[in-house]
Amino acid sequence: MTAVTLADRVPGTAEPDAVYEAFEAWVGEQGLELYPAQQEALIELVSGSNVILSTPTGSGKSLVAVGAHFAALAGAAARDTSGEPKRGRTFYTAPIKALVSEKFFALCDTFGAENVGMLTGDASVNESAPIICCTAEILANLALREGADADVDQVVMDEFHFYAEPERGWAWQIPLLELPRAQFLLMSATLGDVTRFEADLTRRTGRPTTTVSSAERPVPLFFEYVTTPLHETLEELLETKQAPIYVVHFTQAAALERAQALMSTNMCTRQEKDAIAELIGNFRFTAGFGKTLSRLVRHGIGVHHAGMLPKYRRLVELLAQAGLLKVICGTDTLGVGINVPIRTVVFTALTKYDGVRTRQLKAREFHQIAGRAGRAGYDTVGTVVVEAPDHVIENEKALRKAGDDEKKRRKVVRKKPAPGTVSWTKATFERLVAADPEPLTSQFRVSHAMLLNVIDRGGDPFAAMRHLLEDNHEDRAAQRKHIRRTIAIYRALKAGGVVEELAEPDEYGDTIRVTVDLQYDFALNQPLSPFALAALELLDAESPTYALDVVSVIESTLDDPRQVLMAQQFAARGEAVNAMKSDGVEYDERMERLEEITWPKPLAELLDVAFTSYAKGHPWVTDHALSPKSVVRDMYERAMTFTEYVGLYKLARSEGLVLRYLADAYKALRQTVPDTARTEELTDLIEWLGELVRQVDSSLLDEWEKLRNPGALPTESTVDDRPPAVTANPRAFRVLVRNALFRRVELAALRRYDLLGELDAERGFDADDWRDGLAPYYDEHADIGTGPDARGPKLLQIDQQPGRWLVRQVLDDPAGDHDWSIDAEIDLAASDEAGTAAVTVTAVTRM
Repeated sequence: MTAVTLADRVPGTAEPDAVYEAFEAWVGEQGLELYPAQQEALIELVSGSNVILSTPTGSGKSLVAVGAHFAALAGAAARDTSGEPKRGRTFYTAPIKALVSEKFFALCDTFGAENVGMLTGDASVNESAPIICCTAEILANLALREGADADVDQVVMDEFHFYAEPERGWAWQIPLLELPRAQFLLMSATLGDVTRFEADLTRRTGRPTTTVSSAERPVPLFFEYVTTPLHETLEELLETKQAPIYVVHFTQAAALERAQALMSTNMCTRQEKDAIAELIGNFRFTAGFGKTLSRLVRHGIGVHHAGMLPKYRRLVELLAQAGLLKVICGTDTLGVGINVPIRTVVFTALTKYDGVRTRQLKAREFHQIAGRAGRAGYDTVGTVVVEAPDHVIENEKALRKAGDDEKKRRKVVRKKPAPGTVSWTKATFERLVAADPEPLTSQFRVSHAMLLNVIDRGGDPFAAMRHLLEDNHEDRAAQRKHIRRTIAIYRALKAGGVVEELAEPDEYGDTIRVTVDLQYDFALNQPLSPFALAALELLDAESPTYALDVVSVIESTLDDPRQVLMAQQFAARGEAVNAMKSDGVEYDERMERLEEITWPKPLAELLDVAFTSYAKGHPWVTDHALSPKSVVRDMYERAMTFTEYVGLYKLARSEGLVLRYLADAYKALRQTVPDTARTEELTDLIEWLGELVRQVDSSLLDEWEKLRNPGALPTESTVDDRPPAVTANPRAFRVLVRNALFRRVELAALRRYDLLGELDAERGFDADDWRDGLAPYYDEHADIGTGPDARGPKLLQIDQQPGRWLVRQVLDDPAGDHDWSIDAEIDLAASDEAGTAAVTVTAVTRM
C-alpha cells in the first residue's frame, strides 16, 4: 500500500484559504502548531506574495519552506485542471551540497520521492520533478541560461545571508535579477535591514513583497558577560543544569585543547557513561584523532568542527541529540546544516582571524552563533555567555584576592592586553547583543560562463547583458567596472571564435551565437572537467606512470586542500634545509632557495602549456585556476593507508578535509575518465581510492551512490553503521594488500627498521626481526628496487585460502634474480574489522 504524502493533500484549487487550511491541517496531524510568524508568512505565500522571512534560529523557517512548496504544487495542480499548460516548478536552494542533500531526502519523505528532484553538480536525480533541491550556483546558472522563460514558478532561498559572501554572493543575486515570473521566499535568521530587497522584488516580479520578522524566539535567550575563568564558568553552568553547552573557539586547535583540558572534570554519572557506550556500540574509531575523540565522548565531552570526518561529527550530533554530551567544544562554523541541540552557548572570545586580519565579530556572526542556544522541543530558555579577555579575568581574580582592602587593591598591577592584539570589552558585548545584523552587501561578479550562458539563451544578448549589468544591486562605479570586464570577455570570446556575429539574423532571430556546443550542465559541474578530458589525450598509455599521470591531470582540476598542500610544502622545505645544511650551504642562500620549494606539482609544465592552448579555444576556463598538485598520487606512491598519510603530515585536525578531497578526486575520476582511457592499473587505482574513502567514512560516497541510483533511498542510519566488508571488493582489496606489502618494501629499501617495527611489532615481527631478516639479503645486494616494476602485480604472489591470504612480495634485487621475498599472512576477518589489509609478516626469506 502506497503511503500518503503531503503531495496527496494538495487541493485541486489554488484558492488561498483552501491551500492554507489543507496545509494547516497536515501540520496539526504532525503534532505541531504554527507560530504567529509562520502563519503570517504562509498566508502571504498562498496569496501569491514574495516573503522575506527573518526570524530567529529555531523558529520553524523550514516548515514555512515546506508550506511554500505545497502552495506551488497547488498552483500547478490548479493550472492543470483548468486546462492551462501545466508548467513551473519550485526550487529550494541552500549554500552547501550537504544541506541540499539533507533537504532532498527530507522532502522525499514529506512529498514522496516521485515529486522531488535534486541538482548538485555531482549528481542529478529526477530533474523533471515539480520540487527541485539545488545549490544557489545551480539555480543561478539555470537562470542565466534560460532567463525570464525559465521553468521556475517559485524559489525558496535558505540561509539568504550568503548573498553577502564575497566569492559566492553573485549566485544569490542572479535569480532575483533573472526570474521575474517567480515567487520568492528568502529566509535567514540574520538578514538585517531588508527594505531595499522588498522594493526591488516587488518592482521586478510585480508581486507584493512582505517581510515577516520577529525578535521573539520560541525559546527566549538570556545574555551574560562573565569575568570568571572558563573552567569555573563551565562548572557553574553544569551545576545549574545549563547543559548541553557549546563552547565556541576560533581555531580547531583551541577547541580540541579545551576539550582535552576538561577531561579532569567529572561530566557524567556511571549510568550516563554506560548509556554513551551503548549508543556508540561498535562504532569504528580510527587511530589518531579517532582514539582521542573516543576518550572524550565517553567522558561526556564532544568536539565539533569542519576538519573532522563526517562520521565523527555525526556521532557527536547523535550523542548530543540523545542528551548524553554535557559540553561540546567547537569552532564558529556551528551554523548551516548542523543539527546539535544546545541549551547554552559560551563564547571564548569576541574576536577572530578572518584570513586577513584579527577583528571583532560582526553582529551577524555573533547572532548566527548565539542563536543556536535554546532549541524548541528541548529547552524553555537558552543562555549565551561571553567570557571576558584573559587579562581582564586575571585582573578580577587579583582584585577579589585583595578583598575590600583599598590599599591592597591599589597595589594590584593590572595586566593589559598584549601589544598588537585586538581585544574586546563588556561594551563590545552589549553592542553586539543590541545590534541588528549588518545590511547585506552586493557581491555581483561577471564571468565567461555568465556571458556564454546569456548568449546561448538566444534573443538579444546585448539587451540581456545590459539588464544584468545596469540593473543589478551594485553601485554605479562597480557597474562600470563590470561593464568593462564584460566587454573584455566578449572580445576574447569573439577573437577565439567561440562566439560569432551574424550578418543576418538566423532562423531564431539571433544575431550572435555560440559556435561550440555547451553541454547541458555547462558551468554546473567541475568546470575544468572538459579540459581534463582533452589533456588525457596528451598522455602515453604505454608509460609505466600512465595511471598516476591520469590522476595528476584530474587532481589539477580540483579545489586545493590548503592544509594538505601547506603540510607537504613544510615537509619538503624541512628535507631541503637538512640537505643544504649537510652540503654546507650558507643561511642566506638556504632561505633564498627555500622560497622556490613548494608542494609537489606533477606534470605542471605539461599541464600549464596544455591549459594555455586549450584556453585559446575555450576562454571561459580562465575563470578557474588550474592547480597541479599531488595528494592521491602522493598517497598511492607512498603506499600509505589514510591513517598513515594523515600521521605523516600531521593532519589529524584536518582529516575530514583530506577525506573530502579524496572523495572528490574519486568522483572526478569516475565521472571524467572515459572507459577508452582506462587501463587495468588505472582501474585498480580508482577502485582502491573508492574503497579507501568508503572504509574511512562511507557517508561521503554512500549518499553519492544513492543519488546515482535514485531507487535506493536511504534507510534509517544508526551510529555504528559500517561500510561493506573491505574484502567484498576483491579488486580494491588486492590493491590494498599490494600497497601494504610495497610500503614494507620501500622502508626496507631505506633500511628504516624502526618504522618497519612500528608497522609489525604488534603482530610479532619487530624492528630486530626485520634487521635480522634483511641482513643476509644486504650481504648479497646493495639495494632493493622501488620502481614501477617493483610495485607491479608480477612480483606479488597470492595464495587465497579460506579466511586468509598467504602472500609473497618478491624483492626487486639489482641482479634481477628475484630470489628473496617478504612473506606474510592476511587475516580476512581482521581486515574487515579494520577496514584495511591486516598484515602479519612471517619472514624475510630466500625462496
